[in-house]
Amino acid sequence: MLTDPIADMLTRIRNANLAGHQRVEMPHSRMKAEVARVLRDEGYVTGYGVLGEAPIQTLWVELKPPTPQGRALSGLRRVSRPGLRVYSPRRDIPMVRGGLGTAIVSTSRGLMSGQAAHRQGLGGEIVALVW
Repeated sequence: MLTDPIADMLTRIRNANLAGHQRVEMPHSRMKAEVARVLRDEGYVTGYGVLGEAPIQTLWVELKPPTPQGRALSGLRRVSRPGLRVYSPRRDIPMVRGGLGTAIVSTSRGLMSGQAAHRQGLGGEIVALVW
């Protein structure tokens, strides 16, 4: 049993990316699917989807292939974890790598990027940082 499934998801994506895999699979949850949606919307992964029927479903994430300039996804870091939740008001949402990365924020209107949360005037829990 996992105590932090989001950290497990990020680790699976990080390991698959470093190993050069095109696709990674993991147990499905709505929160993981929303993290995958934000990664797709921000251009870090190609796509995602769900395989199987409830209650046993699998989430797959399609990674972008490396280019001569490098990988689309070079780092992922879990910020808020079960033992230490990290919340931030709108004005303190972190800027990742001088604006080149993205903060994934859980707001009252759902999971979104830090830039989208800032534009909508929302703060929330800083789930992860991606660059």
